[in-house]
Amino acid sequence: MSDEAESAEDQDAMADEWAAAMEEQGSEEDNADEFKQVEAQQLDVSKAESPGEVKLDVILDIPITIAMEIGRTKLSIRNLLQLNQGSVVELDRLAGEPMDVLVNGTLVAHGEVVVVNEKFGIRLTDVISPADRIKNLR
Repeated sequence: MSDEAESAEDQDAMADEWAAAMEEQGSEEDNADEFKQVEAQQLDVSKAESPGEVKLDVILDIPITIAMEIGRTKLSIRNLLQLNQGSVVELDRLAGEPMDVLVNGTLVAHGEVVVVNEKFGIRLTDVISPADRIKNLR
């Protein structure tokens, strides 16, 4: 077979591959459009039953991380490497001061440690207002 014939066959094969890829891409775009429409319907808060009501069902199952912070301190690496079992690290809080309650790293409340059925918990003593939380984000 001549080089020209091989080249023409290669070009035909390449054209067929491109056509198949373009068809595949078109079906993926159609699926993406359908997904976007469904997502928009789920997030459309204008369809709430009353003007003041917002549908929260979409976000209710999103996992969050809640952390209770006793206090903080700064150490040099030299001092950190010298720590061993029995070492005491002094924190920036006094005994009896409330702990910080952080949700995904954002301060949302203060509380005190309690023990319930031999497990630690926290009793919220002060919840930070949404306006103050937004101020702290900036």
